[in-house]
Amino acid sequence: MGITGSIAAYKAAILLRLLTREGADVRVVMTPAAKEFITPVTMSALSGHPVVSEFFASNDGTWHSHVDLGLWADAMVIAPLTAATMGKMAHGIADNMLVTTYLSARCPVFVAPAMDLDMFGHPSTQQNLDILKSYGNIVIEPGEGALASGLHGKGRMEEPERIVELLIASIGSKKKLLNKTFLVTAGPTFEKIDPVRFIGNYSSGKMGFAIASELAEQGARVILVTGPTHLSLSHPMVETIRVESAGEMLEACVEHFGTCDGAVMSAAVADFTPAHPASQKTKRGRDNWSLELKPTTDIAAALGASKREGQVLVGFALETHDELANARKKLAKKNLDLIVLNSLNDPGAGFGTDTNKVTILDRYNNSEEFELKSKASVAADIVEKIITFTGA
Repeated sequence: MGITGSIAAYKAAILLRLLTREGADVRVVMTPAAKEFITPVTMSALSGHPVVSEFFASNDGTWHSHVDLGLWADAMVIAPLTAATMGKMAHGIADNMLVTTYLSARCPVFVAPAMDLDMFGHPSTQQNLDILKSYGNIVIEPGEGALASGLHGKGRMEEPERIVELLIASIGSKKKLLNKTFLVTAGPTFEKIDPVRFIGNYSSGKMGFAIASELAEQGARVILVTGPTHLSLSHPMVETIRVESAGEMLEACVEHFGTCDGAVMSAAVADFTPAHPASQKTKRGRDNWSLELKPTTDIAAALGASKREGQVLVGFALETHDELANARKKLAKKNLDLIVLNSLNDPGAGFGTDTNKVTILDRYNNSEEFELKSKASVAADIVEKIITFTGA
């Protein structure tokens, strides 16, 4: 949310409260003039985040990244928008934090002008509005009524309730998984041999994190259960639960699956775990070391056995031979709705890469093979299949 120096800035507090009630995570950027009308303390208290106004946080070189803010947001709304800031936005005059953030934004931008009727009707203002519209900005037209000047006419910032309605209609309607909750597993599991050794695999977690991100972008609330990985995902719709072992992952999945509309089991869970992990480090000896392993619980199969009507369960099959046949067996055995097959025989697919090549099969014996893509693009394909399958 951007706020500029207008008496209508008091409405920004109401707008912010309404947005947070709708579940939005809001960061506020204010022009220096805006702080003369409403305090950063008020907006910080309502948003739960520090308010950004200046380029630099202090005199020690710390600075605010307008690029990060612009990339983070799903939508930007500037309310109120003054004639001065409108002119800067139209002509790229990046002399404050708000305009630089606007120029860095890749998301839809909504602007709600607020000014006196003569200022709003002036040809320069109307020309700047036309320029902003030509850039793809969505202009929320001001209303008519009593103005701060004492005059009556067009220039009142639209009411906060109406702005929220427009935002939801424009953005929310495009998200196909609103009000849905999905469980996603990601990464490897580590099975302890002793306090310093473990059995693991080469999974990076990239595929699972990409799926969680894409589900959230489609409006779903996501519970991401991840094994040990250096990755992190900062998204207001994603709750991350970090685990280590297959047993811990199973426990977290069983706890949350019942409240979910679906689950995507993309983690590379260990099939075996040491039967008797040592409490102390095992010392080197001259003899061979035999390690007894026992099977872990198949998490996807466990969820498949408890799956209720309406839930969708997606599994993964990483194969090295008889790929399609093995994937179909897993699909049926685990009571899955969809299974994502990828083969270690395909260059660029599998663990640790930034790309993947998959075939998606469903329980109706349909299958679709995709070309090698980035994991983010593969995640979009998987989520689109989920949307199609569920009819969302």
